[in-house]
Amino acid sequence: MTDLNRRFGNLVAAHRKRLRITQSQLAENTNLSEDMIARIEAGSTGSSFTTIEKLSQALKVDPAALFSADITTDATSRGEFQMLASKLSKLSDTELKWLTGIVDAALKTRR
Repeated sequence: MTDLNRRFGNLVAAHRKRLRITQSQLAENTNLSEDMIARIEAGSTGSSFTTIEKLSQALKVDPAALFSADITTDATSRGEFQMLASKLSKLSDTELKWLTGIVDAALKTRR
C-alpha cells in the first residue's frame, strides 16, 4: 500500500462522509462495487483515471481534490478537529505512525 493510495482513500472517505452517504450509496452512484469502494478507502488499491473521474463526479469535487491534503469543509473547522490536529502536529514521525495504526484499528470496526 503506497502513501498515495492511502491519502487518496482517506480523501475519498472524507468527501463521502462530508456528503453523508454510505459506501454502498457511493458504489451505486459510481457503478463500482461496494467492495471496490472499501478497498479504495482502505488504500489497498489504486484507481484508474476513469474511476477517479466517477468518484470525483459522485463526490462533487474536482479530481485534484482527491489528492490534496486540504478538505475545505466544515469538518476541518470544528474545534475538536483543530485541537486534535494541533496535538498531532507536535508528534514525531514514529509517534504518528504508531498512532495511525491505533486509529486505523479503531475505525476498521466502524466501516
